[in-house]
Amino acid sequence: MQTSNWNVRGLVFTALFAALFIVFSILKISLGFTPVPFTLQSFAIMLAGGLLGARYGFYSILIVVVLTALGLPLLHGEGGISYVLGKTGGFILMFSISALFIGFFAQRIRGKGIIAYIQLLIVMYVFGSLLVYTSGVPWFAHTANMTYSKALTLVCYPFLLPDLFKAILASGIVLTVREYVPNLASKSTK
Repeated sequence: MQTSNWNVRGLVFTALFAALFIVFSILKISLGFTPVPFTLQSFAIMLAGGLLGARYGFYSILIVVVLTALGLPLLHGEGGISYVLGKTGGFILMFSISALFIGFFAQRIRGKGIIAYIQLLIVMYVFGSLLVYTSGVPWFAHTANMTYSKALTLVCYPFLLPDLFKAILASGIVLTVREYVPNLASKSTK
């Protein structure tokens, strides 16, 4: 029996995590002092990469970004190429890469003990949060015509601690439920 690079389970889980990412972007809290709202987008990215792996985690987020760029109001209820390339474009364009790296490294962490948890926490925080800031902050500073240090104050520093809490929670969830998520990397579709 010939197998496909894509399997039905992979497609279903990709769609489910894309939907989760959309829902988590709609749930937002405006902080007032920064134009970037608090959302659970990075939490969804951490879960997608951690549970789906590099390939399907990447595609689940990329689908949403592409559809948003095409005009569907999927991120914060907004869409269009001008939104994706707007002030928060540096963050948005890094989301799928973030899921890719999380998935790549999370798949290599074995076990369920404290060592595995700490390793996964580091992966979640570094690639689910800090990596996104490496493109998001300079992009924001450029498009908002402000200094890099002011951009850090507005769109990075206030979110570092909440992102750590998201990584703590996502790491626990991934370690707890990943044995129940089908191995999407398998070559056979049974």
